[in-house]
This record gives sequence, C-alpha cells and structure tokens, in this order.
Amino acid sequence: MRVGLFSVGRLKAGPEKELAARYIDRFAKAGPAVGLDLGRMAEVGESRAGNAETRKREEAAMLEKALPDGAVLILLDERGKSLDSPAFADLLAGFRDAGKRDLMIAIGGADGLDPSLYERADATLCLGKMTWPHQLARILLAEQLYRAVTILSGHPYHRV
Repeated sequence: MRVGLFSVGRLKAGPEKELAARYIDRFAKAGPAVGLDLGRMAEVGESRAGNAETRKREEAAMLEKALPDGAVLILLDERGKSLDSPAFADLLAGFRDAGKRDLMIAIGGADGLDPSLYERADATLCLGKMTWPHQLARILLAEQLYRAVTILSGHPYHRV
C-alpha cells in the first residue's frame, strides 16, 4: 500500500524540513518489507481567500486533486481519535491487509479542514489534544510512520 502525505503549508529549508525528511526517508527504506511504500507527498500553500470557510473549501479541493482514486483518507485533527503507536501501526496494517492500494494522511491549514473532508474520511486521528503547527505535525507524523514500520517488522526501535 502506498502511504502519502498531504499538507497545507510548505516547509521551508531548515531543521524542521530536515528532520521530517529524515523520518520519511527511513519510512521509505524500511516500509516495503512490510508492504508499505512511500506514496505522493503533496505540499500546498495556504489559500489566500478572505474568510476561513472559503479557505478550507479551497484547500479541500487541492486535497481532492492530490487524492488517488479509491484512496483511504486519514485526517489529522485535534478532535480526532487518539491512538498509541502500536494501534496506529495496526490501523495501517488493517488497511493494507484489506487490499487498499493507496492511503493519504492529511494535515490541514491554520483554519482546520473543510467539513466535506470529515464526511469522506476513513479515520480522523489526533496527535494529542494540543494544537500543533503543521511543521511539527509533519515531523511527528513522519516519525510515527517510521515507528509503525518498525513495529510491524518487529524491529526494536519501538520499546514498550
């Protein structure tokens, strides 16, 4: 299964981008052994619309364009379900084992995500109850993707 990331907001050169790239690279190298490949990495700028509802709608349209047909969609939202790392690994494995070809995880912009995306989403998860800037959310997500691969492969990176 190809696992892609969609993010509203671009990472500028610097330590955040380097750290996210380091974990994405680890995921890309280790994932194929457990049937998880790196999919599309879509990074879009925030909408310049004059109000939040229009911005969210425009950003949702950009996500829909980046989303492969039939893909599983996971949204990150502070009101989503909180999973520990093994449960996140199991969630990915469950979609993989169900024969899903593509999975996209979406990080919204400053205004959040459009309501239409929640209706379409297969899961809504949180990285904790705190609100994170997209740069840090991307690092946390990248690390959790790599951690999921190590859990699924029995690698000792994840210790209980």
